[in-house]
Amino acid sequence: MSRVGRSWLSLIFIIAAVLVVDQGTKWIVMDTMLVGESRQPIPALVPFFQITRSENMGAAFGFLPQGGDVFLVIAVIVVSAMIYFYPRIPAQARLTQIAIGLICGGALGNALDRLEHGLVVDFIHYQIPGVLSNVSNLADHAIVVGVFLIFIDSWLTERAKKREHPPALQARDESADSRFSD
Repeated sequence: MSRVGRSWLSLIFIIAAVLVVDQGTKWIVMDTMLVGESRQPIPALVPFFQITRSENMGAAFGFLPQGGDVFLVIAVIVVSAMIYFYPRIPAQARLTQIAIGLICGGALGNALDRLEHGLVVDFIHYQIPGVLSNVSNLADHAIVVGVFLIFIDSWLTERAKKREHPPALQARDESADSRFSD
């Protein structure tokens, strides 16, 4: 199989894996818990981490609760754009390729929720009492990890470029180029 074929197969596998895990965990939560019900799988981590079934009609942190349809359209547009640009990602940008799969899988996971339930099912409850309380799901986490991987890959690429062409050499090369261009 060609490198391009393996790359596409990898993308499909990552998207499918995120969808299966995300939808499977949401199904388990919906099947075993009532909305608002909490469980403490690791008692030592309460109140910082627990499982709380929640329904979110808006975006992250419940922002714009009436915008569910807009977020569905945005998810489809983002996934379409990422798949369109995927072949243009350099082969050495492996983290970015993985990230695209995570982001697409996460966006599609939440889009499926919106299509099926009219809302997104959340259950991973993190909180710092008096400061922050957030209930999310594995699709959300896939998106966040994907964005983080893109930043890391971009940083590593820039770092490698600077190692190949240190700033002092670039300045010297630029001044030499300007002397010859006159």
